Amino acid sequence: MRWLSFLQIMNLCVQSLVVVVAAAGLLSLPWFCSLFTGLGVLVVWIGSWKNLHIALHTIRRDLSCLLVIVRVKLSIHSHHRRRQTVPSLFARTAKLHPNKPALIYETTGEVWSFRELQERCHAVAHWALAQGWAEGDIVALLMESRPLVVALWLGLATVGVEAAFINHNLRRDPLLHCISTSRARAIVFGAEMTEALSEVSGSLQLCTAFFISGEEKQAQKLCRLKAQNLDMETVSILEELMKVQKQKRLSGLMFFSDADRLFYIYTSGTTGMPKAAIVVHSRYFRIAAFGFHAFGLQHNDIVYNFLPLYHSAGTIMGVGQCLLFGLTVVIRRKFSASRFWDDCVKYNCTVIQYIGEICRYLLAQPVSCSETRHRVRLRVGEFYGATECNCSLINIDGKVGACGFSSRILPTFYPVRLVRVQEDQKELVRDSQGLCIPCLPGEPGMLVGRINPSDPLRRFDGYCDPAATNQKIAYNVFEKGDAVYVSGVEGSAGMAALAHTGGQMDLDAFLSAVRQALPSYARPVFLRLMPSVDTTGTFKIQKMRLQKEGYKPNTTSDRIYFLNSRAESYELVTEELCKAIDEGKVSL
Repeated sequence: MRWLSFLQIMNLCVQSLVVVVAAAGLLSLPWFCSLFTGLGVLVVWIGSWKNLHIALHTIRRDLSCLLVIVRVKLSIHSHHRRRQTVPSLFARTAKLHPNKPALIYETTGEVWSFRELQERCHAVAHWALAQGWAEGDIVALLMESRPLVVALWLGLATVGVEAAFINHNLRRDPLLHCISTSRARAIVFGAEMTEALSEVSGSLQLCTAFFISGEEKQAQKLCRLKAQNLDMETVSILEELMKVQKQKRLSGLMFFSDADRLFYIYTSGTTGMPKAAIVVHSRYFRIAAFGFHAFGLQHNDIVYNFLPLYHSAGTIMGVGQCLLFGLTVVIRRKFSASRFWDDCVKYNCTVIQYIGEICRYLLAQPVSCSETRHRVRLRVGEFYGATECNCSLINIDGKVGACGFSSRILPTFYPVRLVRVQEDQKELVRDSQGLCIPCLPGEPGMLVGRINPSDPLRRFDGYCDPAATNQKIAYNVFEKGDAVYVSGVEGSAGMAALAHTGGQMDLDAFLSAVRQALPSYARPVFLRLMPSVDTTGTFKIQKMRLQKEGYKPNTTSDRIYFLNSRAESYELVTEELCKAIDEGKVSL
């Protein structure tokens, strides 16, 4: 990063302070005071040459992030004061450009304008009221990505009904768990999910209603579910609404608080059964707004969204740009590495979303002519976050290798910190006063974010399960009496350890059972067969030794197997295979 002149730094400071001072009447006094306190500390702190060196290198980044935070805070405060929710904000967007394409469905080429999307939302809202559902009721959505998913949850939210997004990759016990714990009065499912739903329908409450969307060919299973045809019902309502004047359609139905629950998004379930994370209206706006302002999105952008709509990245960060800021979003049913750049060219996409390993998948594809014909802007904006967390990190200045930052010169305006943790137990390390110990620069640790229920950027709404919520909160971290959200740890390839004695294990049968019960990302990549499983005196499984030994065959006499995705089978890990995995010659 180049050095900044003193005048440039002062100019950025003045710009930031002008924005902050202008916002002083709107922002809470404690937050405003803490910011000025931080600026005062900054003046004293940069007294040494070392600190001045740090300030010169980070102040531009920190102040840029401060401007984004202030902008989002002002917007949220304004929406709160006017009691605006996601449906009402979308109604404002639709009014601004009713004929502009809102959603494009890649599978069929279907285009919904903002007016058409709003009409479908109204139809869903009236359909929900006709079912006798009211504010606080829950409806589970189980279908692959399509524009109808947006119309469903947004239409339900218009009348206060909350959607529960069920991962369409789940089967059997995990699927049953998610539906049962959602306490849904009804399930709306895509025709492609008929078989999966029929497998668990017998264990669901008898009062649960089923609604199907799409053409279903499995008549016998559909008959057993006694599912009603959602498409026919909503089309009929839509036709009736066309005959009614707009101002009479949904007058008086959007008077909810931005702190009310909007919908539920489940965690991935890689370390246990999925948990339903609560998303309120202000959280939806916060996530989408940070993406829009921090990454320099524009109102005329076209976003290519291939991420699943049961995931927050797809339905909030992606679709949120359409609903709140008027961007056009292209929805793809499933990700395709081979069709990725062709789709970008076909729909003139200017912004793409990615997550996890997507970039690696694209780089592994053969070079195509579409890679030079697309209009995607070549700026990469990265962030770390979770649906429920209050400590997201962002790589706002495009620094290679950065996974976010914690401000050294203005730490109070975004109280996020890395604290020391005991690696074996994943427990926070405390000092003699019982407070957590901050990590030094370059030292790994646990990311935590201070909780402030009155601040939409700092609140933690938790999960439907209070016990799961309490597990993510730590106390007395920065100071006595405070509370923080504790993030998880970085994911890794999973290994299952089984106590197996006797003859040869049928690995093909095991893999078949795993495929039926677990989505692809939750299936064990490695399998370890042991004479017995180590336990503590209270019969808890001891995992730390197994985690340290990993998949190295020379560390144990146990048999360790690797799931070869290409051969679709488990194969014994040898020294040669272990070396190939370490060198990246074999893909996980």
